[in-house]
Amino acid sequence: MLQVLIVEDDPMVAQINRKYLESIQGFACVGTVQRAADGLAFIEKTPVDLVLLDLFMPGKNGLELLINLRKKHSRIDVMVISAASDMDTIKSALRLGAIDYLIKPFEFERFQTSLMQYKIDRALSESQKEVSQEELDKLIRPAKMDNVNKYDLPKGITVETLRKTVEEIETLNGEKFSTSELAALVGISRVSMRKYLSFLKDINFISLELDYGSAGRPINRYQFQEASRRNIDPYIQG
Repeated sequence: MLQVLIVEDDPMVAQINRKYLESIQGFACVGTVQRAADGLAFIEKTPVDLVLLDLFMPGKNGLELLINLRKKHSRIDVMVISAASDMDTIKSALRLGAIDYLIKPFEFERFQTSLMQYKIDRALSESQKEVSQEELDKLIRPAKMDNVNKYDLPKGITVETLRKTVEEIETLNGEKFSTSELAALVGISRVSMRKYLSFLKDINFISLELDYGSAGRPINRYQFQEASRRNIDPYIQG
């Protein structure tokens, strides 16, 4: 069982991240703290394998904690979960050794994929001293959510349904929508629609935000990004 510490100053977000984490087999949350200094103090007393790290917190920011961890606890891995989307911050975190960087708000599927890959990498890196080239590639090859060429579509997505999905999104005139709402308009299942929305988000055709509502699990709500309309053209033309 991999021991995970959540460093997040927003209690609601920390609770959601914990719920997400504990729904994935092989991971246990050993604690949540709201400040970078508290995170470092926690690690001094409790074994931790992975830190889910926010960057914007009172006092020291998350990057300072990441620097300290690299100096004193190099075996502890860090996944950044932050609203910061500027490339300078992202590059800084990755150069300091973050294994992944998730921009808030993120989809559970993206979070799950990252953690499952981390679990595989961690097991492989600790299992033996010598590895094959194939095993090494699994460890060092950058993970890409959209591992397709510019004009290729991910598995499970058809041009016809993609066109229909795009048309329905555009008819909403910028109104936000949920997976269920768009699935009903297009006439496909919610499970299938998630694939299309994930792809459209990857190419910045739509944006995503979490609607926390009054209680329960937050709802993903999407919105058409008119400035990125042309991003979809290579995939649906012809």
